[in-house]
Amino acid sequence: MRTNPTARDYTKASVLDALLSEAPLTRTRLIELTRLSQATVSRKVDELRYDGFVVEQGVNAVARRGRPSTYLDVPGTAGHVVGISFGARTTCVLVTDLRGREVRHVIVPSREGGDMEATSEWLLDLVVDTSKSAEGPLRQIVAALPGRVRTETALLQKTIEDRLNAPLLLESDASASLRGILEEDATIGNAVLFMLSTELSFASCTDHEIAKGRTSAFGHLGEVLFSGVGNETLEGLLSTKGFVQFARGRGLDLDDIQALWSQPKDAASRAEVMEAFTTAVVAAVGAVAVTLDPESVYFVGRLSPLVDEVLPEARRRLAQSLPVVPGITVVPQVVGLSVAQGAAYAGLALVQSRLRDSMLEAQ
Repeated sequence: MRTNPTARDYTKASVLDALLSEAPLTRTRLIELTRLSQATVSRKVDELRYDGFVVEQGVNAVARRGRPSTYLDVPGTAGHVVGISFGARTTCVLVTDLRGREVRHVIVPSREGGDMEATSEWLLDLVVDTSKSAEGPLRQIVAALPGRVRTETALLQKTIEDRLNAPLLLESDASASLRGILEEDATIGNAVLFMLSTELSFASCTDHEIAKGRTSAFGHLGEVLFSGVGNETLEGLLSTKGFVQFARGRGLDLDDIQALWSQPKDAASRAEVMEAFTTAVVAAVGAVAVTLDPESVYFVGRLSPLVDEVLPEARRRLAQSLPVVPGITVVPQVVGLSVAQGAAYAGLALVQSRLRDSMLEAQ
């Protein structure tokens, strides 16, 4: 019969939380984090060692008195998670242990053509191959997709979950990217992020927590907000697909978006295109500034070099219309890998919460 969790259950769960957050660490550091007695920590470490979540390794060279202090770590056999960046052009699969340490990652061109069933099988094989050297059970998969999480991805989810016997969470590439930024800086409170990739997507956080929508339309504002340039939406100027089409309509023949800053172009046509892009950036930041009041606005994705170029002028225009301009930062990222890392962080948080709940429920 299940009973309510006891104080001992919560104590064990708090020790596991600290280990999953900061291992490898010494018992002294574990006592500092949990504020438990040395005897209590020793008992809970022994219990967690029996459960397979703790190993002792290495010696703390700083320790000067008494017996040497060993480091406590979470073994690879405790399990692993998979973070996926499933982009229109590039796919990255990242495997980490339960401490977030990389086991392996691969970055490949995304599969083109074919139906979702064939694509699901291709991605499944990629996950299996990348995970070969991982130890322990696969505890969570998180796949970050561009733009909306579309309805046909239900087949992708079912295929991977059934074959790998692990839960799969789908989220937007913008959310995964913002999660990676939050992981690196614990001081970030309220922020928004624009992913300027094949599609324009958007994510936000409040009090360091990623905002989640009720439907799959959440975060896909590019098709409903106008850029301030004719009838162009934000999607038409702040996504690579829309921007290339806009530029071609203004006389710039771009085979790839990078040609805009790497190859000589007609000065007048380029100036017209960049003016429109600047206006769209101002419209996007202004929209979130007056509705969400963020402290920080981040831009990532393939169009980031263009944001860097127009940012001084965009800030000047925003200062004319806003009482306070939020901090605007262009964040350099590794294509594919940075989003996959954010997806893996989401998976690690889910696993930690699930392990804690199971520990409190096990009677």
